[in-house]
Amino acid sequence: MLRVLQLLVKNQGFMDSNGHHANETSAKPITGAEIVIRCLNEEKVKFVFGYPGGAVLHIYDAIYKQNGFKHILVRHEQAAVHAADAYSRATGEVGVALVTSGPGATNAITGIATAYMDSIPLVVISGQVPVPAIGMDAFQEVDMVGITRPCVKHNFLVKDVKDIAATLKKAFYIAATGRPGPVVVDIPKDITAHTADYMYPKSVEMRSYNPILKGHSGQIKKAVKLLLGAKRPMIYTGGGLVLGNGAEELVKLARALNYPVTNTLMGLGGYPATDKQFVGMLGMQGTYEANMAMQNCDVLIAVGARFDDRVIGNPAHFASQKRTIIHVDVDPSSISKRVKVDVPIVGDVHSVLAEMNHILTEEKASSDISDWWKQINEWRLVHGGRYEQSDTVIKPQYVIEKLWEVTKGDAYITSDVGQHQMWAAQYYKFDKPRRWINSGGLGTMGVGLPYAMGCQFADKNAQVACVTGEGSIQMNIQELSTCAQYHLPIKVILLNNRYLGMVRQWQEFFYENRYSESYMDSLPDFVKLAESYGHVGIQITKPSDVEGALKEAFAKKDKFVFMDFITEQSENVFPMVENGKGLSQMELPKAMGDK
Repeated sequence: MLRVLQLLVKNQGFMDSNGHHANETSAKPITGAEIVIRCLNEEKVKFVFGYPGGAVLHIYDAIYKQNGFKHILVRHEQAAVHAADAYSRATGEVGVALVTSGPGATNAITGIATAYMDSIPLVVISGQVPVPAIGMDAFQEVDMVGITRPCVKHNFLVKDVKDIAATLKKAFYIAATGRPGPVVVDIPKDITAHTADYMYPKSVEMRSYNPILKGHSGQIKKAVKLLLGAKRPMIYTGGGLVLGNGAEELVKLARALNYPVTNTLMGLGGYPATDKQFVGMLGMQGTYEANMAMQNCDVLIAVGARFDDRVIGNPAHFASQKRTIIHVDVDPSSISKRVKVDVPIVGDVHSVLAEMNHILTEEKASSDISDWWKQINEWRLVHGGRYEQSDTVIKPQYVIEKLWEVTKGDAYITSDVGQHQMWAAQYYKFDKPRRWINSGGLGTMGVGLPYAMGCQFADKNAQVACVTGEGSIQMNIQELSTCAQYHLPIKVILLNNRYLGMVRQWQEFFYENRYSESYMDSLPDFVKLAESYGHVGIQITKPSDVEGALKEAFAKKDKFVFMDFITEQSENVFPMVENGKGLSQMELPKAMGDK
């Protein structure tokens, strides 16, 4: 938990979006609710995703009177935070959500935890009961600070109206700097009614919080020297590369060296998937070639990644092959957390990679790695993303391949969590960062549709597709109403196999086909359900109709289209690394695994 020891405030006279003089004391006292709105406008917030309730009605009344940002009314507080989360992932800006006290606050917890696990910068403003009622079991009271403490970067309870502006300034600063994350600001209702002079800080400085941005030059030079001498090099990047806006510098580095690149699930798009140097995603559902190269390299550079359990499998197995590891991350606590590294570099990934590229322009070319590429290309032939085609039943992989073709690889793809998520990651070739929006760390079912909403608000003219399953989509399906209200032309790609697919796959592999509560019975007619909200609904049952249906849907540029693809029920995701196994111990389809 951060301890705020010092706040330096400077004044600067400029106009905010409502014509007020920012960073100057207001001519007369204004309410706490009005201060909240002024602060959000100072931060140039464009959208606030929320749902009103008693404890935040003063704030909502102030929203009604302003025109600096647009409020988006969701149908559930969880969706508000998810949408703000996706907006942040797509734009790089701080997402903002507003919820009321009690159940409104607790409904937001899943969204907050999801953002925390994936290091997404959010400011979540929650209402609270009046200060005198705190701790008295008042109507709709929960300890929001206590509840969120394990799943936020920081949180605040504001007990004085004069503290609102400084607190919100700190919240945005903490959320966006260093390793990003969600910050909760809990404001009692009476504080939003009290009045105070308004002054928004120009800057904030906290002696207990000083993120390191510039990497150690000596360590960076050492890393470059190791990379240049590698015989079997590997570049491994994660979500931190995308969040740190380091993709462009990473591409320069990789192409200058001609080294293989792999991304984690959260790092997809950090390096162009259509490039020949990209060996695919690694990890539990990673490609054969990526996992084998990761396991057998001699020099590994990890950028904005954390060697988590879904990436390297069993740490002991990973350590069985000796390699020199360089680790670049803005968060020092992530370095040597699960895997001991040889060259730690703490700093902003963009600046560290830029310095590496500068050094490379003055150094000699790297060593000959033609034998390493020959080995990698042989591994590529083992699985290569192949799956058994069918003329009679729709294969989910085929739908994703056609989705990539129809959108020309230039769409925002959101997903829920499960088999469909892995197929989207494997078969949609992401060439740009911030186009793949999914829940990695928490693995939250129900994020897909509100994530798509956040992306569409981020770029109103973009193609946005939500790849989901019949289990996940029902967890926040009420947001079909939000999509109708704001005329969002999202395309839902439902891979409907009538199972909780990943649960069923694990039950097949590890529980002797005991499919306990994984079959989805009593599903709605998704076409009629979509139509009841005023959307277009299409059901597709034949492989021959897949491409045509996708083209038809994306041709409706101003319509929300819900596509229900009835897919192969027993299709599994391959490759797969079983829990407790190592990266090179992959399950492959039987015909391939027997080779």
